[in-house]
Amino acid sequence: MDDVKKPGKIRNIAELARIAGVSAGTVSRALADKSLVNKETRERIQALAREHGFRPNQMARRLRTQQTGVIGVVIPLGHERRQHISDPFFMTLFGYLADELTESGHDLMLSRVIPGDDEWLDRIVDSGMLDGALVIGQSNQFDVIERVAQHYRPLVVWGSHREGQIQCTVGVDNAAGGALAARRLLARGAKRLAFFGDTNGPEIAERLLGAQQALSAAPDATLRSFPTHLASDEMANQIASHLQDLDGQIDGIVCASDIIAMTTIRLLHERGIAVPEQVAVTGFDDLPLATRMVPQLTTVRQDIAAGARAMVDTLRRRIAGEDAASTIMQPELIQRESA
Repeated sequence: MDDVKKPGKIRNIAELARIAGVSAGTVSRALADKSLVNKETRERIQALAREHGFRPNQMARRLRTQQTGVIGVVIPLGHERRQHISDPFFMTLFGYLADELTESGHDLMLSRVIPGDDEWLDRIVDSGMLDGALVIGQSNQFDVIERVAQHYRPLVVWGSHREGQIQCTVGVDNAAGGALAARRLLARGAKRLAFFGDTNGPEIAERLLGAQQALSAAPDATLRSFPTHLASDEMANQIASHLQDLDGQIDGIVCASDIIAMTTIRLLHERGIAVPEQVAVTGFDDLPLATRMVPQLTTVRQDIAAGARAMVDTLRRRIAGEDAASTIMQPELIQRESA
């Protein structure tokens, strides 16, 4: 049997255009699936490209369009330098962002940044590698982000919104969320409350503020704040120290994150303290893990999936030149067993 000769590999659009009997412009539009080329011609050209193993030069296309097709996802760790990308909140939000971006045809560049100066974000956005950037969390870098946002428009940040700010943010009303958590503990009859969280970042500082505001309606209740790292390798020791200092003087704990709440519940259990019978505990985020523990976690839900969609949609609009505004989502108390 004679060997069947395979079609030769095509090197460029001009060669494919010659085989297809059309112009190079028609080939370019057909491979981009543009409706300017009729369906039959598009399909014929695309079939020829597959047959001859031709793939368009993506770098050349990007040079023509002045777009890289790459979106940067940046996690700044200013006050929590030992926090990891594997943190469940980061992974949950990043997963949703990745789904949204890849479905729209973008590539991702992930950067975990420990700021060493005030120009870390300038270096990222001015690299020429990105069409836009999504920043997960403001840490203690609000002023740096604000300065860059003055001249770099395709920038969207997951974080808190301040009246009059320049940066475009997507995030929950953290003060309202903190108030929801504290009011839930007060409704259970708790009077001696503690707040576990690191308030060097604006989001957690606002959660504490909301909890304090909720206590203004309960003059016989008290709230003490205890700085607590989000970094997993320091969190447990800090919480253990807090519980030792408190020595049974509390009956409710407002935790700034679900992971802090889960760690707190585990350490209370190790000390023989029942949750919620002796100490009620609330979290913040409503991560998937919140329902996979005993007791299941009462928490304040910020809709991470909806937030990711809003971030990507807002960034697309900003890349297109629109002046898309910030999004402030409303928190929701999810009542389960721990409070």
